Amino acid sequence: MATAYSWNFMVTPTKPSLSWKLSIPSPFTAVNVTRRQNRTARRFVVFATVFHDPKPTVLVAERLGEAGLALLKSFANVDCSYNLNHEELCTKISLCDALIVRSGTKVTREVFERSGGRLKVVGRAGVGIDNVDLSAATEHGCLVVNAPTANTIAAAEHGIALLTAMARNIAQADASIKSGKWQRSKYVGVSLVGKTLAVMGFGKVGSEVARRAKGLGMHVIAHDPYAPADRARAIGVELVTFEEAISTADFISLHMPLTPATSKMFNDESFSQMKKGVRIVNVARGGVIDEEALVRALDSGTVAQAALDVFTEEPPPKDSKLVLHENVTVTPHLGASTTEAQEGVAIEVAEAIVGALKGQLAATAVNAPMLPAEILSELAPFVTLSEKLGRLAVQLVAGGSGVQSVKVTYASARGPDDLDTRLLRAMITKGLIEPISSVFINLVNADFCAKQRGLRITEERILLDGSPENPLEFIQVQIANVESRFSTAMSDSGEIKVEGRVKDGNAHLTKVGSFAVDVSMEGSLILCRQVDQPGMVGSVGSILGEENVNVNFMSVGRMAPRKQAVMTIGVDEEPSKEALKRIRDLPAVEEIVFLKL
Repeated sequence: MATAYSWNFMVTPTKPSLSWKLSIPSPFTAVNVTRRQNRTARRFVVFATVFHDPKPTVLVAERLGEAGLALLKSFANVDCSYNLNHEELCTKISLCDALIVRSGTKVTREVFERSGGRLKVVGRAGVGIDNVDLSAATEHGCLVVNAPTANTIAAAEHGIALLTAMARNIAQADASIKSGKWQRSKYVGVSLVGKTLAVMGFGKVGSEVARRAKGLGMHVIAHDPYAPADRARAIGVELVTFEEAISTADFISLHMPLTPATSKMFNDESFSQMKKGVRIVNVARGGVIDEEALVRALDSGTVAQAALDVFTEEPPPKDSKLVLHENVTVTPHLGASTTEAQEGVAIEVAEAIVGALKGQLAATAVNAPMLPAEILSELAPFVTLSEKLGRLAVQLVAGGSGVQSVKVTYASARGPDDLDTRLLRAMITKGLIEPISSVFINLVNADFCAKQRGLRITEERILLDGSPENPLEFIQVQIANVESRFSTAMSDSGEIKVEGRVKDGNAHLTKVGSFAVDVSMEGSLILCRQVDQPGMVGSVGSILGEENVNVNFMSVGRMAPRKQAVMTIGVDEEPSKEALKRIRDLPAVEEIVFLKL
């Protein structure tokens, strides 16, 4: 409930007047007080205005669909002020409870600071939140929500539109005939029927593209480490590895998020593995393609054509070789630009804003809620441990395996009522999903995001004897029904299993599969299964040293002397593929894997 009080005091003595005035609208109350004593009388006039408005105020800083505005107006006072510069936004924000932006407005730390704590929620009418300072929002207790689902169909349709336009040279032929030419033989296209389309990223948009491509008579394969195989089979799509997808496809359609793992994923090396004459569509994120490498691939004929809706820099430079290339079709980020999608985004973000202002948990929240300081302080090292165990476990899953069943075990001397594991479960979910997703996982949306991806997380507690002063003794994460890139990580019962604990305030990995280890979970790790024999530590260390890779720790866990052992190596830099191959080729080494934490 918003209540504002405005007072206007005017004091009129017998001498020249001195007054304080505030601009206030009617109605007002005037009170005259006259004191008659043995001194000069003074007249006090008090103007008091009381505004009582139960509605919050929502500032809409960029254009929003009418359906969304109508929903907002039914609950709040709505201020539609478009094209504000940064200073104007900072000036207005202290009067607002919520802010809605698209991609053109930068919501910086200064905006949150100038809000004076009144701003409760920022809504992004779209998916990406690069223009919102999430850290500052969280620090100031402000929820950030987006609208990730409303533009799914529009993006899928645009992907198919680019696919067909590219195959039949629509854009080039249109430009040619408008320039007065008639070049039928130059623009002979290719048919889609019977061709193989690789959908890279089988989420909402990717699966809708696959459905439509199947209707065009294409053979569709897909790569996505999280896509459930049964969901893919239901629409006639085969899940394959990344390498198989790019090497067998006639057409490749990109639908993965831009993350550190996917940045420039399509580069010189990737293009060299593709069939000569492959055609590429991108309606996802520009940064997943190394644009200079794509130009080289187009010039060499490795890539016959490309159709792009997104770019690393938007808008791209006017002299961009990629944009000007005769075999490239481009559109200015129109994936979500349909009337229906814009209305859907408006409704989705408006519903999230209204729900947040009502105090409801938002499924589309992209930043973590504020937590009591004492709880955060106690769980802080276990929060880090949980996320890193999730990241480690998912990287051990072999390509093409869909992660669906995860079991988390907590060992503690505390009873269930004294240990709230929701935050820890959320962080494990964060570690499992974020490395290959653009979704930001937090306590608010973790369970929703897991369910949305068909990821079932069960929890088990082991009650230990001892003092309950320490919240947890260890956390164990198991992933069932998958294959592993590092077979040693498989437990006797057939699950990928990793276990860790907090030592001296730091996260430590203590078990991989059945092997006990003891390494700090910092930087990156190399896991190496070997035959336990003298000289192995020196041999591996020498190879890494020759490659200028700094080793910060090394630990060996073994079942028995001269039997199998697992060497765990912490490194500050990512070793080259050649360095890993040299280690793998050592006679005593049975398998090796590199993991980023």
